[in-house]
Amino acid sequence: MDAMSFEEIFIDPLRYEFMVRALATTVTAAVVCAVLSCWLVLIGWSLMGDAVSHAVLPGVVLAYIVGLPFAVGAIVFGFLAVGLIGVVRATSRIKEDAAIGIVFTTLFAFGLVLVSVTPSQTDLNHIVFGNLLGVSRSELVQIVVLAALTLTALVLKRRDFTLYAFDPVHAHAIGLNTRWLGIALLGLLALTSVVALQAVGVVLVVAMLIIPGATAYLLTDRFQRMLVIAPAVSVTAAVTGLYLSYHLDTASGAMVVVVQGLTFTAVYLFAPRQGVIGRRIAAVRRRRATASAV
Repeated sequence: MDAMSFEEIFIDPLRYEFMVRALATTVTAAVVCAVLSCWLVLIGWSLMGDAVSHAVLPGVVLAYIVGLPFAVGAIVFGFLAVGLIGVVRATSRIKEDAAIGIVFTTLFAFGLVLVSVTPSQTDLNHIVFGNLLGVSRSELVQIVVLAALTLTALVLKRRDFTLYAFDPVHAHAIGLNTRWLGIALLGLLALTSVVALQAVGVVLVVAMLIIPGATAYLLTDRFQRMLVIAPAVSVTAAVTGLYLSYHLDTASGAMVVVVQGLTFTAVYLFAPRQGVIGRRIAAVRRRRATASAV
């Protein structure tokens, strides 16, 4: 690759201000989503992440209507969704997965109705499908602030959250308030959803909240390494997806998620210890080593 082609591929897109803002947005969202996804994967909250990320839509639209920050509406409806799921599960024969499906689809549909009837100077459909290339300066500032708050909370409470994820019974036994830890994680999940939805939209937020942690989980058995691997993989996929969307003229948020999905697929197949093909290769090598030793 000569210098000119390198410049055309990597430098030329950054001559546009909207691409610089898009790059900053996607990297910020990728980092905060990836870090939180490590705990979501360990706790088994993939469905809950899906529920909260979709349920925040009506809250975001209502916040827009009354002139409040998106984060306020997202947090309110995030906790509302969790509360409704708990009520349905506790007061009926409906199991948790069904309760999650009922609540999040109903709230998401309510959000779509609000989007369709709310007059606005901006296209609220971008909240649903993402508008990575249309992020404004003020929106970027909000994204960075929310991401910084979320990351700070995750870093400061990482030991408590980790113990809660691995052994909530032990966490409770040593004096940690596991109920409040769960509530805190749900609040951070709602904030993170706001960060990501402005990049990839509500529909694809769950992918950014689950895929990085799942990918890292297949690459290491140590949680501290997961907290490094997941953001690294997520940022690499996000930047790659953004550049591909620019050169191929495709939807930016969707391309970011596609690259993350392809990355997971490669790890799922070829990871040295946990990959499907990787395990078979390792088993063949062990058999050969055993046969040669005999």
